[in-house]
Amino acid sequence: MSQWHEDDAFWKAFYPVMFSDARWAVAEGEVQSVLSLLGVTEPLDVLDFCCGPGRHTIAMAKLGHRVLGVDRTEYYLQIGRQRAEEAGVDLVFEQGDVRTFRRAEGFDCAVSLFTSFGYFDDPADDLKVLENVYASLRPGGKLLMDLSGKEVVAKAFTQRGWSEPEPGLVWLEERKVLPGWAGIENKWTLMRGESKFEHVLSIRLYSGIELRSALLGVGFSRVDFFGSLDGDPYDHSARRLVAVGVK
Repeated sequence: MSQWHEDDAFWKAFYPVMFSDARWAVAEGEVQSVLSLLGVTEPLDVLDFCCGPGRHTIAMAKLGHRVLGVDRTEYYLQIGRQRAEEAGVDLVFEQGDVRTFRRAEGFDCAVSLFTSFGYFDDPADDLKVLENVYASLRPGGKLLMDLSGKEVVAKAFTQRGWSEPEPGLVWLEERKVLPGWAGIENKWTLMRGESKFEHVLSIRLYSGIELRSALLGVGFSRVDFFGSLDGDPYDHSARRLVAVGVK
């Protein structure tokens, strides 16, 4: 794998396909599902790590939660701050590296949504992230992670695909499974008219049992799995790997 995620040009170029108006439109519904799975019934202190431009961060703040969104990409944080101001909500966006960010017992809940985990070359860095999140939760606090699980990806795997996120914008995807199903490598090509932008990204894939082992290993006392944010079982029909860990 490579440090593809540290290239700001990638995040800026692919913002239109990853964070389309349609994705922003469903954020509030997704947050309602997240809070239901977490059993949240009152405003809490929430950490949204790897928050991107803040789709879910803003939606949680609208419900009265005290939210901190952390991400490394300043371009996305600027978008988040602008949208939060337009929405009239009070929240904090902070630039930071989740391998080092921690606020000892500062939050009741933490969330990581839209496959924002497994980017680093060294799997030990993934564990650092989980250790930091665990330390940042208060006793009894909960973590929810929403990923493309290894089982889900394997079931639906195709080598190539394309879409047109908006008129005149074409997005090509070429996919390759890394040895031993350690992860997946994607070559993304974005074309608009005669302009073209290409980038290769790789993500470590976790199965349910691998993610449970990692979460228990850093101290979580219990881990439950779901196959979607709607709370479906994590079985052969799962659409996502959603893990809820309890400190």
